[in-house]
Amino acid sequence: MNKIEICVEILCVQGCGSVRTTISKLESGEVLPETEDLTNDELSKVIKELKSIMAVYGDSCPISL
Repeated sequence: MNKIEICVEILCVQGCGSVRTTISKLESGEVLPETEDLTNDELSKVIKELKSIMAVYGDSCPISL
């Protein structure tokens, strides 16, 4: 796995709602512990990948039990 895949995996494990919040934070320029070692290009790829994953869920997230 490369840095981008590892970062996406770590962020996705936190759950659907958290990923949506993470996307918003990253797009507003906030640096998160999971992304602090990424270049701007890598960060852009992480955001793009997270958005692609979340597009499957539309406007809702599955409920975790």
